[in-house]
Amino acid sequence: MMKRIGLLTSGGDCQALNATMRGVVKGLANLTDELEVYGFDDGYKGLIYGKYRMLTSKDFSGILTQGGTILGTSRQPFKLMRVPDEKGLDKVEAMKQTYYKLCLDCLVILGGNGTQKTANLLREEGLNIIHLPKTIDNDIWGTDMTFGFQTAVNVATDAIDGIHTTASSHGRVFIVEVMGHKVGSLTLHAGIAGGADIILIPEIPYDIKKVTAAIQKRAKAGKRFTILAVAEGAISKEDAKLSKKKLKELQAEKAKKYPSVSYEIAEKIEKQGIEVRITVPGHTQRGGSPCAYDRVLSTRIGAGAAEAIMDEEYGIMVGIVNGKIKRVPLAECAGKLKTVSPKDQTVKAAKAIGISFGD
Repeated sequence: MMKRIGLLTSGGDCQALNATMRGVVKGLANLTDELEVYGFDDGYKGLIYGKYRMLTSKDFSGILTQGGTILGTSRQPFKLMRVPDEKGLDKVEAMKQTYYKLCLDCLVILGGNGTQKTANLLREEGLNIIHLPKTIDNDIWGTDMTFGFQTAVNVATDAIDGIHTTASSHGRVFIVEVMGHKVGSLTLHAGIAGGADIILIPEIPYDIKKVTAAIQKRAKAGKRFTILAVAEGAISKEDAKLSKKKLKELQAEKAKKYPSVSYEIAEKIEKQGIEVRITVPGHTQRGGSPCAYDRVLSTRIGAGAAEAIMDEEYGIMVGIVNGKIKRVPLAECAGKLKTVSPKDQTVKAAKAIGISFGD
């Protein structure tokens, strides 16, 4: 039985996109003799403007260990999907026309939260959609783990590990800024794994006095250095009390003065006469080869998607819950963010061993 599927990767890239697409295609190739796979260039952009190519088994050979995405990706904000482009093109209608023109049985979409919202929109428009949860933030509701997360944790942990020796040699305070605007999972895990002394995440607003007190307490105990793992979206208790509008205005003002949140925190700490250095691993957290854990997870999720396609069960996300592959209805999970609870066992464990969250 012939199966025609489309593949696209959207949003920020990560290390295990290729491994997951490989899992889908290899899984389908084992289940059906007739298979056509169309890859869309640069995410939803390729679907909107009809930029695609037919892929063969050769395209998926040797990409298990390759980071990034062979299809390319782009960010297409969900809130602009219903807004016509500069030439007046109806993007949603254009995506549907591309789908029907190719007579696709299903469109497999790999991406994070914004990508998932658009995937759900296409489901509501009547297309057969399967979403696969990709993000280094592990913030997608309905799955215990996203592919890309564990590799990013490893990269961020390596960055913190590398800072340890220089921090202890010079007796300095170091801030390592980890990716994550809204959710602190990556910072939390890398901070614990890297032996950070202070972890600041968006879900637990910090009091700068408590942060400096934790640094001074270490100094009094004879510790020569302190390492802070700080999420991009770390927020002070004062700022957390502001309305969304006021906070946006304040952040726009701060952006003129500080390259990122770490520079603001560093300035506040330095007022106490403490020397601070900042390291920003940045996009290295999205790059390189996927770790073994992510290769296995991606293969399982890809194979799970192939089975769902053969079962003709669409309008779902293929996630992992309690160690098992699960088909989660897109209507249930789209638009929901999975955040770190301040009561999370991992947070409690970190606090139990003396890591400060500045709260």
